[in-house]
This record gives sequence, structure tokens and C-alpha cells, in this order.
Amino acid sequence: MNIAVIGTGYVGLVSGTCFAETGNKVICVDIDKNKVARMQAGEIPIFEPGLELLFERNTRQGRLSFTTDLEQAVAHAQIIFLALPTPPGEDGSADLSYILGVADQLATMITDYKVIVDKSTVPVGTAEKVHARLAARLDEDLFDVVANPEFLREGVAVEDFLKPDRVVIGTQSARAQKIMKQLYEPFVRQGNPIYFMDERSAEMTKYAANSYLAIRITFMNEIANLCELVGADVDNVRKGMGSDSRIGKRFLFPGVGYGGSCFPKDVQALAKTSEDFAYDFRILKSVMQVNHQQRLRLIHKIKAYFGEDLRGKTIALWGLAFKPNTDDIREAPALYTIE
Repeated sequence: MNIAVIGTGYVGLVSGTCFAETGNKVICVDIDKNKVARMQAGEIPIFEPGLELLFERNTRQGRLSFTTDLEQAVAHAQIIFLALPTPPGEDGSADLSYILGVADQLATMITDYKVIVDKSTVPVGTAEKVHARLAARLDEDLFDVVANPEFLREGVAVEDFLKPDRVVIGTQSARAQKIMKQLYEPFVRQGNPIYFMDERSAEMTKYAANSYLAIRITFMNEIANLCELVGADVDNVRKGMGSDSRIGKRFLFPGVGYGGSCFPKDVQALAKTSEDFAYDFRILKSVMQVNHQQRLRLIHKIKAYFGEDLRGKTIALWGLAFKPNTDDIREAPALYTIE
């Protein structure tokens, strides 16, 4: 299949490269001329284990290319992925200006049927907004808008994409469903499911999954704090809990709070959606409050040991990124410690 991926950030570059790996012809588009020139020269702008090999192989064999020319990519593509940033506003809402701006551009370029796929993490109802922008200028027979959230973990994103636990696709169009099923079949040959659902449910699935994982991390941080007070070893508690098949071992490691480009943003966005619909999502409010306090907990320990006045002390931080095997320091708890 011919694919265009608009946006070459973390999600866009990993997605485009992995789609090329299964034989698709992929053009990745970005407005940053310098970044595109670097990728055309074979330089990967992000660190992700396993990506370099696939990037090199697929660019060399002509299945993966890069451009700043959106119109060229649109003309080439049967499927267009929107992998654009959705930064949080001051109120926690996701900024959709990049996505809707590109939708307006696409509406002037599409001349034959395309599947437009929201790959970015977006609030419930975004697919409908993209559809409305396109329908304002285009015959609705020329496109379908699909919600297809990503579930990539930084550090193992290539493996997650090539061997997904599941693929979630939101569409009510039989034509788009057939195309998306064909695209993803090579990734689920071991029997992992493709879940087709409506667009709003697909959009909610991503926020619900990430927020639940943030809740698990926050709960374990609270357990760790209580273990300190009662004289229990949280590492032993974690092992005892994780061996229960109903709970599982993942996301049970306490620390200085969750961070990164997804969890803080997605929890805030889901809380804002709840607020917009006049629903008091109390557990999410508690999670955000506890996570903020947890980020400062290490500072309290340092001051308890050295005293309130830390002037003249040399303090080393081991580990700046928000997790191992990534160079991503967005919302990393270490940054709060440094400040």
C-alpha cells in the first residue's frame, strides 16, 4: 500500500518505518526542512532501540522516504496518517490546531478516495472534527476518517509496533475497515486481535489505558510511602502483589512519579474531558495531586538528611530521561528535582 505519514516525531517515524518494513511504500512529511534533510541523509532524529536497522534497510530499498511537500505525499497515498503533536493547554485540554490545520490543507489536495487516520492521541470527538473540516470542502465519498490510537512504549516501540498486543481501529465505514484490516494483517499473524469499534470508543480507549497505568504507578507510590512508615519492604510487597494473575507484574515499580510525553498529558486531557461533560472524575484528580507530591518527595528526603540549606552542596542525578532506553526528557521527574 502507499502511505503518507504526516509528522515525523516519535510516533510518526516509528509508525512509518514499521509500515515500510512490511512492504508498504511510505512517505513521511514534516515542515522542518533541516530535520527532513537529516533523515534523507540517513540520520535518525530520535533514539529508539531497533529503529536504526529498519530505517536504514527501508530507505536503502526505496520503501521509506522523506519530504516537506505535503501535496506530493497526498497524491501518492491511499492512507494518510496524522501523527502530529497535541500539546496540553493551560487547562489540560489537548491542542488540536496542528491536526485541524492539516485537515484544512488536505481538503484542498484530495482528488480521489483516501483513508485519513488519526494516529495522534486525541480527545473523544476529534475524528468527527476532522471529518467536518474535510467535508466542508470535499465530497464525503472521497474520504473516511479513522481513529487508530498508538500503544507504543518508548524503549521497546519497534517491538510493540511489529508485535502489538492488539490493534484498535475506530471506523463505521466498511470500505475503510477493509483497507485498515489489510494494512494491519501482517502485524497480527500470531493471533493478536484487531478490535474494530466506533471512532469515539477508539479515542477513549487510548486515554483510558494510559490513565489506568498512571493510576497503578500512583497507587504503588502511595504503598511505598506507607511501607516506609510501617517498616515494610515495598519491593517484597510488589513481588507478592505481582504474582497474582489478576494484577500482574507490570507498572508496579514505585519511584518519583510518572513522567514522559504521554501519561501526564493524557491524564490531564481525560480529566478535562470529564470536566467538559460535568463529570467529577475524582480518582484522576487524586492521581494528579499525588504524582505532583511524589515528584517533590526526594527533595524532602535530601533536606531531611542535609538540612534545609543546600547551598554549596554538589548533587548528582543518575538518570535524566523519564525511563530507561530512551533519550526523551519530556516531563521527566528528574527535571523537577533539578529545578
